[in-house]
Amino acid sequence: MASITLQNIFKEYGTGAKTVPVIHNLNAQINDGEFVVIVGPSGCGKSTLLRMVAGLEEITGGHISIGNRIVNDLEPAERDIAMVFQNYALYPHMSVFDNMAYGLKIAKVSIADIQTRVDKAAGILELRNLLQRKPRELSGGQRQRVAMGRAIVRQPQVFLFDEPLSNLDAKLRAQTRLEIQKLHRELGITSLFVTHDQVEAMTLAQRMIVMNAGVMEQFGTPEEVYNRPASTFVASFIGSPPMNLLHQAPGLPTGQILGIRPEHLDLATDGWELKVDTVELLGAERLVHAHLGNEMLTLRLDASMAAPKAGELFHAKPKAGCIHHFSSETGKRL
Repeated sequence: MASITLQNIFKEYGTGAKTVPVIHNLNAQINDGEFVVIVGPSGCGKSTLLRMVAGLEEITGGHISIGNRIVNDLEPAERDIAMVFQNYALYPHMSVFDNMAYGLKIAKVSIADIQTRVDKAAGILELRNLLQRKPRELSGGQRQRVAMGRAIVRQPQVFLFDEPLSNLDAKLRAQTRLEIQKLHRELGITSLFVTHDQVEAMTLAQRMIVMNAGVMEQFGTPEEVYNRPASTFVASFIGSPPMNLLHQAPGLPTGQILGIRPEHLDLATDGWELKVDTVELLGAERLVHAHLGNEMLTLRLDASMAAPKAGELFHAKPKAGCIHHFSSETGKRL
């Protein structure tokens, strides 16, 4: 295992007047054995960053270290990493066993060692009964486990996951998230995991990098990112539904944006006067979407509570200590 150091990482495409910067002076330290998720919307640079760590993209400036080695000029095969892709990338004509063993055979690992490694990985991923099947005989979730097994047998210093759950349905995604958590607990290998799904990020990460247009907006634990977002972007991206951001709320100082999570608003007999727009029933909870003057905000209420109906006026108050303040000029936390 090994730590990953990203020092002043800069990436641009093109030359001269057509140069387009895509990663802006990013610095991060991923600890040995840590599971870090890189999350952000499409086009924010998260996959580009992962591919630079893997050696599949050249960096324009800065240094990438894996363990004690600067790997800028090393080929992917020399970096001691294993990558799991979105599309599985399995050989269709090979059995599960041969897919998992192929890289080891190329590396001239002994037959006995290959058998031991594949058997151990198959046991961890519950694939032992599937080792003789071809990929076409497997479900999407099983194929993804084979792809993870192929990475495990390499016994790398670092795992790199590039949106590996994107092709799975909702139920399989949830199940595979649990399998990845279990895998990391058992192996403890340093891991970078890219996703655009903030639920995946919150449930998998020990720490998470939130990316926005090539900039690292925040690097912290899921609790830190959720409870103390560093910017209005993080506040609106992390959380479902996202944090309410109010620009003209009562008593708001000039130059500030007020943030309040939907679950931190309580029904009250006084306070902010709101008018209900719509109400969504989501099983154990209701989402009340309402107008506060010219702005919209959302309340999250327990489904057992009596909720106001569309068109009704009601009052709400923020919970004590749950209001966030951001600069209206920079969007950064105050």
